[in-house]
Amino acid sequence: MTNVHDHAYGLEKAIRESDQFQALKEAYEKVMNDASAKEMFESFRDTQIEIQEKQMQGQEITQEEVEKAQAVVEQVQQHEDISALMEKEQQLNVVINDISQIITKPLEELYGPQEDAQ
Repeated sequence: MTNVHDHAYGLEKAIRESDQFQALKEAYEKVMNDASAKEMFESFRDTQIEIQEKQMQGQEITQEEVEKAQAVVEQVQQHEDISALMEKEQQLNVVINDISQIITKPLEELYGPQEDAQ
């Protein structure tokens, strides 16, 4: 019998060794080693987390919060290193989403659209 966890740990290792993860790691380290970029990035992440927490709690997002978030996003998009980091993160997310679709395929097949037996 196959140990699924062993395969999962192998997949974790493969992700860590992937070109996409290595590129993300390098981009992240570049941002973290630049004090102004690090501060800007952390402000962006804090703003994201605050809004997500409010949404999850069913709280309304104020116009002021929306404007603050938009300003932070515009600021980080203009920073070359942070923009590169976000691009590398998106590339790794594509890989992870592909993997997720692959590993959930058995459930989709099991619970997927059922033919009406007539």
